Amino acid sequence: MDVKVAKPVSRKVKKTKGDRVFDVINVVIMTLFSLIIILPMWNIVISSFAAKNSGNFIFWPNKLSMANYIRVFSDNSLWNAMFISVAKTLVGVLLHLMLCSIVAYALSKRNLRGRGLYASMGIITMFFSGGMIPTYLLIKSLGLLNTFWVYIIPSMFSYYDIVILMNFFRDIPDSLEESAKIDGANDWLVFFKIILPLSKPAMATIGLFHGVWQWNDFMTAKLYVTNEALYPLQMRLYDIIVQSQAAATAGLNAQVTIATTSKGVQLATIVVTMLPILVLYPFLQKYFVTGTMLGAVKE
Repeated sequence: MDVKVAKPVSRKVKKTKGDRVFDVINVVIMTLFSLIIILPMWNIVISSFAAKNSGNFIFWPNKLSMANYIRVFSDNSLWNAMFISVAKTLVGVLLHLMLCSIVAYALSKRNLRGRGLYASMGIITMFFSGGMIPTYLLIKSLGLLNTFWVYIIPSMFSYYDIVILMNFFRDIPDSLEESAKIDGANDWLVFFKIILPLSKPAMATIGLFHGVWQWNDFMTAKLYVTNEALYPLQMRLYDIIVQSQAAATAGLNAQVTIATTSKGVQLATIVVTMLPILVLYPFLQKYFVTGTMLGAVKE
């Protein structure tokens, strides 16, 4: 006997006039919001390829030119600065994640002795600091002036990131740790073999935030580093902009000032600076979105 299976009837919900008006308003608002973001970035990228830059908004230049980028990359020390920026970003992110995750894992345990005191001390650091001059004297007394580690050690600890990781660790079931300890695992083995693999979204989010900060950090080199061999990319590009402005003002180096403008060099440096982060972000996007949604929905 043939059994006929009834096909589900798809009912198309008819939108009311208010729903259609709401959809139109949403489309208009999102379009304007997208233009506010896209148009300035488009202007920066396109203007950096312009032979002459007046500083006004242009959709497409009359003549494309690579002179601004040639001016930026003509500095022989730029590649060393690029290496310093990449090295301090990678090392800084790894050590920052390691220290913050270890502290956060310990503070997430309610049976930790002195937990309230440690938390209070961390919260104080979120609102108060010693100031620029005491911090400089501290960096000097530690012997970190004009060293690579001045980029790493002062930024290894962030209680704000610890709070985010600590809340994530609390959501991991205690039964996982208890079963591992029954099998003979100690706290370090549980942390590295169970907690960290389950914490990829939170770790990727914190790593992306700190990596962007490390890559764009300019003031550390400005305040604590005078050795040009240790200049990161941002400091080197700052010198290029200053030299370009000085040459244009003094009327020196005619070939450079004719082919490039100070504004064009500045825009080219912006593109060079933000390009690595834009390339890296798509690979971390899935972890970043998951990490930012942590705790947003409660079942």
